[in-house]
Amino acid sequence: MLTHSISQKYNIRTYVLIHEAVEVIIEPAFMLSGLAVGFVVGLTGVGGGSLMTPLLILLFGIHPATAVGTDLLYAAATKTVGTAVHGASHTVEWRIVGRLALGSVPATVLTLLLISWLHFDTATAGAVTTWVLAPALCVTALVLLFRPWIETRFGQSLAAIAPHRTRGLTIGTGAALGVLVSLSSVGAGALGVTALMLLYPRLPVSRIVGSDIAHAVPLTLIAGIGHWYFDLVDPAILGSLLAGSIPGIILGSYAAPRIPDRALQYALAGTLLIAGTRLIL
Repeated sequence: MLTHSISQKYNIRTYVLIHEAVEVIIEPAFMLSGLAVGFVVGLTGVGGGSLMTPLLILLFGIHPATAVGTDLLYAAATKTVGTAVHGASHTVEWRIVGRLALGSVPATVLTLLLISWLHFDTATAGAVTTWVLAPALCVTALVLLFRPWIETRFGQSLAAIAPHRTRGLTIGTGAALGVLVSLSSVGAGALGVTALMLLYPRLPVSRIVGSDIAHAVPLTLIAGIGHWYFDLVDPAILGSLLAGSIPGIILGSYAAPRIPDRALQYALAGTLLIAGTRLIL
């Protein structure tokens, strides 16, 4: 009798969890947001964290710290799909991915330990996230707008750097991205791609993008797990976002060759500048 009662309670609890999961997956507002952001990422290769985090904060009123944590796991899942596609196309330089991870993984872990050691309360975590996120959005937007000038201005001098120094600079770039992404979920795309273009100017753009996407997977996954441990991830929102983002990435990747890249970058940069200033004001 007792065994039957426990089994019945377990079945009821399982039914409730499945029912809640189905409700989460079909939440239309978050699905549409995931679809839209996934479409932009498919078109440009950037914009996941830069768009999704401020969207969750400004449009849905999600707490900044929770928005960052949720977006990190969202990015890890979506960029895993992107890595599989690029890996199948042989457009990932795993040597570069390893160098970036050599800097980003320890930096991410140390940043998460620092957050834990400081014992941020909800209000403080939200304030810190907002003040890191807003400048990160604006810097990302400026990088998108002035990427050609940056590459022209610094590309030749960086190309003359000795290989061992390039390796060190790549590891340092990974460390900087680890800190920035752990705090704001922003920077792995536009900032990472631009840095790699400067450090490896002879590498085809497809391999730059593929390597950056592949590096973002362990970076966002580790940071996302840390935020999950701090209870700063909303599984309900995460499920809905992923349900929309996968078809969005596929559609965006299909449409990418048909839309001018610079036009998309200008539109994305403008959106990021608006979001960054809105978070500050």
